[in-house]
Amino acid sequence: MKFTVVRTLNKESWHKFLIEHPNANIFHTPEMFEALNRAHGYQSTLWATVNDQGTILALFIPVQITLKKGILSHFTTRSVVYGSVLCSPRDEGERALDYLLRDYLNQDNHNSLFTELRNLCDLTTVLPVLDKWGFVYEGHLNYLNYLNCPLDKIMSNLSRSTRQKISRELRRDRVSISEINKRNQLTEWYTLLQKTYAVAKVSLAGISLFEAAFDILYPRGMIKFLLARVDGIGAACSVELIYKDAIYGWYGGMDRNFSYYHPTEMLTWHILKWGVENGYRVYDFGGAGKPDEEYGVRDFKAKFGGTLVNYGRNIRIHHPLRLKLSKSGYAVYRRFL
Repeated sequence: MKFTVVRTLNKESWHKFLIEHPNANIFHTPEMFEALNRAHGYQSTLWATVNDQGTILALFIPVQITLKKGILSHFTTRSVVYGSVLCSPRDEGERALDYLLRDYLNQDNHNSLFTELRNLCDLTTVLPVLDKWGFVYEGHLNYLNYLNCPLDKIMSNLSRSTRQKISRELRRDRVSISEINKRNQLTEWYTLLQKTYAVAKVSLAGISLFEAAFDILYPRGMIKFLLARVDGIGAACSVELIYKDAIYGWYGGMDRNFSYYHPTEMLTWHILKWGVENGYRVYDFGGAGKPDEEYGVRDFKAKFGGTLVNYGRNIRIHHPLRLKLSKSGYAVYRRFL
């Protein structure tokens, strides 16, 4: 069988491949590809292997992210494959992926420090192919909350303290949750997100990412921007991605001045409840850190009684020395944040 690596796809064929593949996720979609590509500092690229009949056998979508332009771009550019690799479950799929990765790594213009695959499902069967091409596996945890059960069961799965907090706030009715349905409302939403990332001293994507996601995904019912308010004032925010039978937690934040009202717990309960009532199968919490490192966000997500998984990430470093210098520079930069 002859393989060909292509850099563009017909959207109809692309969608068909995803609909028929059990492991396809929202980050594999043309819509997410376009949304990320519109964001400032982001550039989506597509690699796919097709056979003689034009059937898609493997898909690989690295998004090149650059934090600083000019000479600093050499030290601040990375490629992230948010949905990881996707290939046909048959043997030909693994061979097609092998063929694709060879082409990808033979580029002469690898500007990225590294390429990181963020695995959203068990990729054990293709790990030998990834390892062959230098994509080293690292453990990375996540929580999956399965929603195909009664709402009472979802509530009973929560930790006792979380269940009490949510039940109390539901009775007191002090936290209101609404969905953003107009683009100009994103400013308030994003301001809350900024506060969280500033406290954590972690860089945050610009608002253009969320504006692009709203423009492309919201009309198609593929995204929800949620805002929790206390006495009419924004207290917490989240954005949820929606595809097939899954909901993906993407970003979230809160104003710590409102922590007494537990707005983040209320937001999470709101989306879990919505998922159950609308027939979704699973809520993906969007990552819970490395197994050997303490991570406060993991502790929060654990309270909701999901299943802990370790699908990990695979990383191929293209410029080791440059990456080392970049990490040193970032450590210094954080001291001044």
